[in-house]
Parts: sequence; C-alpha cells; structure tokens
Amino acid sequence: MLKTPELAMPRLRKVTTVCNGKREVWTDYEEAKAYFLELMMSTDGEEHERAECVYIQLTHGLDECSDED
Repeated sequence: MLKTPELAMPRLRKVTTVCNGKREVWTDYEEAKAYFLELMMSTDGEEHERAECVYIQLTHGLDECSDED
C-alpha cells in the first residue's frame, strides 16, 4: 500500500517546453498536452512537425520537451 494516498498527491505537474525557440514553463501538464495537440492538428509542414515532436514527448511523461533532435 502507498504511504501517501493518490488523492493527496498534487494533480498539477510542472513541465517545460521548447518549441520553435520559445521556452515556456507550464504549471499544468494536461494543459500543455492539450495546447500542443491542438497546435499539431491545426498546422501543416514544419510547424506541425515541431508541435508533434513536443506532444509525443509530453505523452511519454517527460518534464522537459523540445522540438530539437
């Protein structure tokens, strides 16, 4: 059994993203995922690929996500 119940754990998780040279710190992990999913779905070409790269890293649970290889 867990020492700290899951309900007592903080729901918000901080994440840092870097996309197209813009560094942003998010206090809500889910909000960052939703933003990059929407950006990915509404753009084409290089911008789509950059947003997709960050979104994939977010879905893997990384604390720092970047569009750079």
